[in-house]
Amino acid sequence: MMEKILSTYTVQNTNAARLIADLVAEIRPASLSDTDDAAHAVQALCHVLNSDPQKAILLRDAIVSLLSGRKPISLYVDSGIQPNSGFFTELWRRIGHKLLPDAVNPAYLKDVFAEVFPKAGDELWVAAIPDEVWLQLIHALRFHEVELDQVFACQKSVLESAQVLSYRLAASGLEPELIRNHPEIEYHDSPFITQSVELQALLALPLEKQYEVDHILVMLDQCRQVIAKIRRNSSQTGTSVRLTFLLQRMSQQIRRLESLLGIIKQVRSAEDAGIAFVQLFKTLVSAERHKNDVRQHFRENVELMALRVTENASRTGEHYITETRSEYFGLMRSAMGAGVIIAIMSMLKIMAAKHHYAPLTEAILFSLNYGLGFVLIHILHFTVATKQPAMTAAAIAASIDASDRRNKNLDKLVNIVAQTFRSQTIAILGNVMLAVPMAMLVGWVILSVTGEHFISPEKAHQLLDSNDPLHSGAVFYAAIAGVCLFLSGLIAGYHDNLAVYNKIPQRLRALRWLEKLLGTHRLDRVARYVENNLGALAGNFYFGCLLGGMSGLGVLLGAPIDIRHIAFVSAFTGYSFMALDFAFSWQVLVTAILGIWLIGTANLVVSFSLALYVAMKSRKVSFAQWRLLLKTLLKRFIQQPGLFLLPPKRQQQVLDTEGELVAQVKEPQQTSQH
Repeated sequence: MMEKILSTYTVQNTNAARLIADLVAEIRPASLSDTDDAAHAVQALCHVLNSDPQKAILLRDAIVSLLSGRKPISLYVDSGIQPNSGFFTELWRRIGHKLLPDAVNPAYLKDVFAEVFPKAGDELWVAAIPDEVWLQLIHALRFHEVELDQVFACQKSVLESAQVLSYRLAASGLEPELIRNHPEIEYHDSPFITQSVELQALLALPLEKQYEVDHILVMLDQCRQVIAKIRRNSSQTGTSVRLTFLLQRMSQQIRRLESLLGIIKQVRSAEDAGIAFVQLFKTLVSAERHKNDVRQHFRENVELMALRVTENASRTGEHYITETRSEYFGLMRSAMGAGVIIAIMSMLKIMAAKHHYAPLTEAILFSLNYGLGFVLIHILHFTVATKQPAMTAAAIAASIDASDRRNKNLDKLVNIVAQTFRSQTIAILGNVMLAVPMAMLVGWVILSVTGEHFISPEKAHQLLDSNDPLHSGAVFYAAIAGVCLFLSGLIAGYHDNLAVYNKIPQRLRALRWLEKLLGTHRLDRVARYVENNLGALAGNFYFGCLLGGMSGLGVLLGAPIDIRHIAFVSAFTGYSFMALDFAFSWQVLVTAILGIWLIGTANLVVSFSLALYVAMKSRKVSFAQWRLLLKTLLKRFIQQPGLFLLPPKRQQQVLDTEGELVAQVKEPQQTSQH
């Protein structure tokens, strides 16, 4: 079939783009999984070309005419490289062009390239064909016999493309956003500017000598090091969508420049130049197939920013993982304090619900009650148990990322999981242990003062029925609350990043009117508090808004949307039992306990799973040892079940799955405070 296609075009002398498109259609496998068929088709084409040199010349001249005569610069400098229009502008462009594709201009090689590879998945089989097979095709086409003026024409277009990319990279290196995060560029020679100067010097040489690119490649490597340093420092200095997008574009420009200069460097060696060309060819095919891919746009940029957000959450999450018994019981006391506040918040919610306000008004009141209550809990240094998973998941992802996947490090990871499990368990118990009796106490006080129960028996039965895990949507609503918990963790990390990147504490200190109002010392304390707690305050407040607004959203959409949170369900259960004068059957008690347990489980599992997934995706961690991790966890639980419920005593040794010493935990000495 290959021979027939080439023979047809020999007779008709049809255009080069159509010839190549027909050959690609013949090579394309019927299924993307049949990449071997595509490789065999390329090898069959090589056999035809080797058997008939005239057909090889025909196809070679067609390719050379496209590379030299169809304006290739836009293909080299734009395909696979994000524009400087910004993240959201590019997002809307991709969405718009997905719905209504661009008009094709055959004068540009970029558009011809898209026509030659128009099918979804073309980039997959092209990449799957081994480089050696593509090199066989290049050899069969006898590119070494191409006339020198045609070689120079192709080389000139590559160098002009490199020049455009070099200018763009130098301009990006002068962006205020970059200089702000790497001030050293202002005081030293910028590698972004130097690489452009070196390239101009190369272009000033005669065309036959324009292959000495080693020094330019060194400068590009220095540019990459600057970008890597800025990304590392962003864990302390914060980041933004604009900076993330800028660094991503510059990295793409550097890689493309290295590819183009690699071809120029190896132009004297047909073998090495062929390898460089094949790699660039595969990159360009993939880029053209994904030029309107919205998911890839998000993946390339949002993951980098999510890493900064989850790193902030990771540092916060370390405070929720207890190692010693003093920390363990301290967390329990903190959770018990939160239980008291939650019982009062539950009372306020019931009082607001009694008035049957309009849905929007009711949602606003619920949101303010929850949001301000959670903020108060944070200010008083108390702990809401379900806030932990979104934070601790990021800490666990960080430990997985730091691990080299050996068994010894796997055992350390098991210890972190055990510490997390017992910490969250005691925090939940602390919330519930005080929320229930405190709700009963509030109900009793109101009964003693007014002579009437805080809620009616009918309302009590309604509350208990709404938390029944078997005959209501309580567990599903608890999963919705888990999603809200996960989102609040991201919001907290985002605002921590915002405080650092926008230098909010320093800007607060610069407010003269606030300094006059508070004084220098108090203003400094406020600024430090904002620096360390802005994310937590924002996360808690928005978490309350998410919880309070869900029922209103359900009414607005006419959908069964609501939330169930273990701490509030516990408090509502306490109010209900008091309203019924504790006159209920054992079945009601068992159902209430089962409902609290399942709701808490759904809260934790959903929020933890989502947070762990995002944290690991943002770090590009692919942990392949989940089965081994679960097996190790099971062995550790059988050997030392108490480790999952209570921290070890002083000097207690923690053993790994083989019975060897992993850690020797010491309880810190308590020092007296005078």
